[in-house]
Amino acid sequence: MRSPLLPAALLALAVTGASAQTTSPAAPEAPPHGQGAVGEPLQPGANSFTEAQVRERFAKMGFGEITDLKKTDQGIWQGIATHAGKQVRIGMDYRGNVAAQ
Repeated sequence: MRSPLLPAALLALAVTGASAQTTSPAAPEAPPHGQGAVGEPLQPGANSFTEAQVRERFAKMGFGEITDLKKTDQGIWQGIATHAGKQVRIGMDYRGNVAAQ
């Protein structure tokens, strides 16, 4: 006759061991250069995007009729575009993050 204590003890050990092996979540990584996010705060910095690259990024995101596109002394590309039939101010920082308002 088997003792029911042995399987119960092994199960308790397995559960305890599994809970001790939890890992903390990894810190989010910054996106690779040129793969920024929409709506993130724009950060000043040395911006290596060309005007053509910025226009292409905005166009892929659905912004049209981009005018007055200039890079500020803080390295943020800013301009005016149309989106969903409305005129909006747009910007892109050195990480590729895009903001519109």
